[in-house]
Amino acid sequence: MIKHLNDIQDLSSDQIEQLITLAEDMMTDRAKYQSALAHRTLATLFFEPSTRTRLSFEAAMLELGGNVIGFADPNSSSATKGESVADTIRTVACYSDIIVMRHPKEGAPIAASLRSPVPIINAGDGGHHHPTQTLADLFTIRREKGRFEGLTVGLCGDLKFGRTVHSLIHAMARYEGVRFALISPQELRTPDYILEGLRARPNVSYEETDSLESVIPRLDILYMTRVQRERFFNEADYVRLKDSYILTLKTLADAKDSLTILHPLPRVNEIAVEVDDDPRACYFKQMYYGKVIRKALLATMLGVAL
Repeated sequence: MIKHLNDIQDLSSDQIEQLITLAEDMMTDRAKYQSALAHRTLATLFFEPSTRTRLSFEAAMLELGGNVIGFADPNSSSATKGESVADTIRTVACYSDIIVMRHPKEGAPIAASLRSPVPIINAGDGGHHHPTQTLADLFTIRREKGRFEGLTVGLCGDLKFGRTVHSLIHAMARYEGVRFALISPQELRTPDYILEGLRARPNVSYEETDSLESVIPRLDILYMTRVQRERFFNEADYVRLKDSYILTLKTLADAKDSLTILHPLPRVNEIAVEVDDDPRACYFKQMYYGKVIRKALLATMLGVAL
């Protein structure tokens, strides 16, 4: 049983496989699980804006027959009165069976999990981790590619602050023969601690580049990310870097027909709308798969016998 989920590394490879297997069964037979979490309550505590993550968790819980409470705006909570995260968690745990939390401060969900009598799921903490987005990414890759091993994965855009990128690198680095192409401007390159982790793994390799065009012919997966305005302290730096990479049909001319294009969304300018109808574009499928894998996660963390 999974007590708390703060980091994708909290899950073993076997646990990830079990979640994928359960998610696939939930897709096949939705009616079978429609009352799995009846009389259970999910609390969604979002101290930072979210559309997909919050709504997918709420939809997942409702489709399993459960209830949802919570807030999407910290200004409507007692945080505005100075209440600590620990006190908020201990209070909300009195009303719920499991808590999903997003917070702008790195480590806040870990601090919450130390005080919570119910399971905590990290829905994103600053530029640190976003494990359930990574589960959505992994489920999409498995559905589209049928495997994790031996893939060449390009990660493009904001690799410095991109918590989805950091979590996906940690997850995919477990698998044999994975090759990473880390595509970013110098100012947004992958943090050294992530690279050190890759260098310690003989089963994977990586390269850093500022040119998407130079590596796109070799990619099996292209994971685009937006440059995140909310992570910058200097508006001028954001404006200078925000359009560093824009994926267009012209850019894709040299890519494999089997390429899978992913994006955690929201996008700004980094994928042109014309790409949406390309059969290689999977980012809206990715959102659907995210809801399904979160259903599997909620049921598993609540220890329901299915």
